Amino acid sequence: MREITMPISDDVIRSLKVGEPVLLTGVMVTGRDAAHKWMIETFIKKTRPPQGDDEKVYQELKKLLNGSVIYHCGPVVAKDENGEYKFLAAGPTTSIREEPYQADVMKHFNVKGVIGKGGMGAKTLKGCQETPGVYFHAIGGAASFIAQSVKKVLGVYKLEFGTPEAMWVIEVKDFPVVVTMDAHGGSQHAVIDSSSQEVLDKLLREPY
Repeated sequence: MREITMPISDDVIRSLKVGEPVLLTGVMVTGRDAAHKWMIETFIKKTRPPQGDDEKVYQELKKLLNGSVIYHCGPVVAKDENGEYKFLAAGPTTSIREEPYQADVMKHFNVKGVIGKGGMGAKTLKGCQETPGVYFHAIGGAASFIAQSVKKVLGVYKLEFGTPEAMWVIEVKDFPVVVTMDAHGGSQHAVIDSSSQEVLDKLLREPY
């Protein structure tokens, strides 16, 4: 089991291979559909002008995401007796919805890792090779367990998107993931898709 601290260097990223289990420690940022769309439209493709505190948030995200990880997560969040945010559940959400955006976000912000479930497609895999970066698969259905890895909520951006879609800055320790897309073009998801298609084709060819 590899133990890796964020921010992550290019050398460490390139040393990771598909199938390798990893424990992540450090600071990462959550981001789902609304966040990715906002980043792309406002700061990467610039199809909409910045509004409100967008520029300030952008400058903070450039520092936070540089060498770090973005987590596809819609957390369940509450405030404790001290008025501080706490993650009650922090399970991964389906990543493929971010396929149109992810490679561009990775390259623009120098994001070294993406955490989610279900894998991503060819565009993101190419982005992993170019940035370089990796896709980390988290455990679906283990939201409460994963939340135990979140030691502190350091802040939140774009809360107007709603709690699940906001960008939460979290400090984690020993966050469990598995590398399923690496910086060398390896993708466990592509392998599974191919082998599953072969089985399906064989079944369809067999006589009743």
